[in-house]
Amino acid sequence: MSNQVTEQPDLAKSKRQRIIEAAATVFCQDGYTGASIDAVATKAGVSRQTIYNHVGDKDGLFKEVVAALTDKAAAKFNDLMETFPTKPVDLEAEVIAFSARFLNQLTQDKTSRWLLRLAENEGGRYPDLFTVWREYGSGRKRSVVAAHLSELALEGHLEFDDPVLAARQYMALLTAEWRAEFQLGRFPSEEECVRMAERAAKTFLRAFARRR
Repeated sequence: MSNQVTEQPDLAKSKRQRIIEAAATVFCQDGYTGASIDAVATKAGVSRQTIYNHVGDKDGLFKEVVAALTDKAAAKFNDLMETFPTKPVDLEAEVIAFSARFLNQLTQDKTSRWLLRLAENEGGRYPDLFTVWREYGSGRKRSVVAAHLSELALEGHLEFDDPVLAARQYMALLTAEWRAEFQLGRFPSEEECVRMAERAAKTFLRAFARRR
């Protein structure tokens, strides 16, 4: 009978989570080029070999980080979209309120901020590493928003030719001011998010609200 001790699944999962969380911090701080397996191992409290055993090399680790953060952000985004006003009584007020919730989630959610920072810092240099994020992160968000905007159109509140384009324009308007602050290392307050949301929502509705 073998005396070899195998790692328990829950312990392995916990160790993997520590590696992913440590790697996310290191990649955000140092960028892809500056980050090292040694730095991640030190922060996670594991050996280099443990990282290789769990996630492979640096490319594999980075992809695991992006995939894990994308999954977390997607789950929170889906919860947020449950509050989208598809049958509004007051279209403008309810779209503004939803838009403010959207921006406040960006501000408060560390996972979303990590993803944005990684994408902005490394997306241009390493586009292949962000395939998962593009397909299931930003791309998925646009399609979900487009579906909800289509419901508003079917209810007679909006009119547009292309719901995906309308969703892209809505999200661009909504996040433009927020991203400008984010790029300067500043996170808007809740009150500022409300004002940004109001400006973006009103601009969007002036373009796409159905004329009565």
